[in-house]
Amino acid sequence: MTATIDEQPFVVLEFGTKIRRSERRRGELTAVLLAEAAVANEPERTRLQDEVVVLNMCVARSIASRYRDRGEAYEDVLQAAHVGLVKAARRFDASHGKDFLSFAVPTISGEVKRHFRDCGWTVRPPRRIQELQSRISFVSSELAQQLHRSPTATEVAHRLEIRVDEVIEALAADGCFTPTSLDKRVGDDDGAPLGELLGGNDVDLDRAETHVALMPLLSELAPRDRHIVTLRFFHGWTQEQIAQEIGVTQMQVSRLLARILRDMRGRLVA
Repeated sequence: MTATIDEQPFVVLEFGTKIRRSERRRGELTAVLLAEAAVANEPERTRLQDEVVVLNMCVARSIASRYRDRGEAYEDVLQAAHVGLVKAARRFDASHGKDFLSFAVPTISGEVKRHFRDCGWTVRPPRRIQELQSRISFVSSELAQQLHRSPTATEVAHRLEIRVDEVIEALAADGCFTPTSLDKRVGDDDGAPLGELLGGNDVDLDRAETHVALMPLLSELAPRDRHIVTLRFFHGWTQEQIAQEIGVTQMQVSRLLARILRDMRGRLVA
């Protein structure tokens, strides 16, 4: 009997022996299966590689779990990790002198990171918007020192001699509405990066500056609305998580967010 992708927590081989997925035993069995696959013909080669995938599903889950609550549904991240594991099993070449995990881990991690790059809703804004964001950040700091409070979008627009809707466009494209950086270190300064060095610029500072710029508007929201916006856009919670937090359905959260953001935009342009 051959194990299927969904069987846990052990692999059942054709001779009926149940093998627990201890790290050492998993590595030994993986090596045997891959060695057999290297000399097998189709469809036997694919069947053996599938056994390797089943045997190492826990590795994919472990890597995917590092990216939990990072702004993407965990199920989607886990699926990307599974895709990476399958690719690793198909591409592995023992003649290169590596064990399977040393090849699989970066392959799986790379697939997960690719998922965030391709499927994440954060996009690189046009150069015009990037330049305007820089000017807004500088002017906002100046005005905050002069006014002893965060400036409004109207005040920033007046100082820059541009339209208010241009300020809104730049703020909306800024790091304010992005998931928490995957490069944020856990623990102390010497801790490992959460996303295993996903790369890219750290958006924490930009997000904080935008948060300050929008604080007067956030303070005008009802307590529950402010809580929802904070969880979604500043803590990276999913709509499902927010629904569980406030005791409503995910669809209701989606509608609430649409209404709140519509109201915020209306206040900004008023």
